[in-house]
Amino acid sequence: MGARATFGAGLSRSADARAAAAEACAAARAGLGPGAPTLVVVFASPDLCDDGDALLEAVHGELAPEHLIGGMAEAVVAEGREVEGGSGLAVWAARLPGIEVIPFRLVARPLGEGLGVLGWPDAVADAPAGNIGPVVMLADPFTFPADGLLDELNQEPGAPVVVGGLVSGARRQGDHRLFAGRDVLEEGAVAVALRGAHLRTVVSQGCRPVGPEMTVTAAEGAAVHELAGRPALQKLQEVIEALEPRERDLALNGLLTGVVIDENRPEYERGDFLVRPIHGGDRESGALMVGQGVRVGQTMRFHVRDADSADEDLRLALRRARAELGDAEPGGAILFTCNGRGSNMFAEPDHDASAIAAELGPVPVAGLFCNGEIGPVGGRSFLHGFTATMVLFGVEPGDHPDV
Repeated sequence: MGARATFGAGLSRSADARAAAAEACAAARAGLGPGAPTLVVVFASPDLCDDGDALLEAVHGELAPEHLIGGMAEAVVAEGREVEGGSGLAVWAARLPGIEVIPFRLVARPLGEGLGVLGWPDAVADAPAGNIGPVVMLADPFTFPADGLLDELNQEPGAPVVVGGLVSGARRQGDHRLFAGRDVLEEGAVAVALRGAHLRTVVSQGCRPVGPEMTVTAAEGAAVHELAGRPALQKLQEVIEALEPRERDLALNGLLTGVVIDENRPEYERGDFLVRPIHGGDRESGALMVGQGVRVGQTMRFHVRDADSADEDLRLALRRARAELGDAEPGGAILFTCNGRGSNMFAEPDHDASAIAAELGPVPVAGLFCNGEIGPVGGRSFLHGFTATMVLFGVEPGDHPDV
């Protein structure tokens, strides 16, 4: 039997970078057992990033990880708590025997009339389909075109899925911080690709579907002209009129659309729809403008979002991921949740952290509130909003801890 993967997570509210690192790392180390961690992920509030070099030096001194990534966060998650105000440091650590970790950094540079992304490693680009994945990525929203990179990857057969988020806490370019090894970066993206890990990705877009599934019968780009052979705007009005009063109120306050990405399924569940906002309609043509390119033949369904829908959707996504682990046990998880969630969406504190604990048990989890969340729908990776995405590591029952 192989050595068992082990995980730990720790939280500190100290405003001193070195003291915060000592406290959070001690808690993370408690779950690891002997030996240095393979991978450490660090999320730090903006004040702690003011002395990012000292923070990383302290983390390395405490844990001596083989690989480290991380970044700034306006709020951090660990130990079942979501720290939305004041100082906060979340440290997640994992010993991953038998798993290859490929770290890399990405930058965007002018290329022709647009931007090109530099740094994607050959070891990932040349790997056979399904051999590597996922890629766990943190990116700066001001200097890195995450959505453009994802669009390119989605056009490459066999490209690994990407899970992660855009760091948060700064208001202008140059103020965000990313961590890679011992280095503090002000631009681009940091990532690790994983080979040989037993894990599942979780994507909860915080919505529930309403009305029937409909086939797109006429569309151009992001303009949906017809649904089920009728003008799309007319079909939208018919769906709203047929809803129950509660759903109708939600729809009138903000209706969204969901498009199936992978249609090779006998029936569709919530997680099969890529949810995007509706940007408006043209009464003259009857078209709807949606936040995603749509093609004829795709299946579309309208969605609504509120706190109850977001809670239900997250719990269903967690249960689905837990079931997909099979006989493996949940081992550890890295969470990327939207900065529009937390106390901005839910009445109770620590909502997402509490839901994870309720559905998966006392799993070591660390995370951050993001400016945008990255995760797969239908096998392709997208940049989301108001979403919670997560990497969930499984531990095989036949594994045993190192002694």
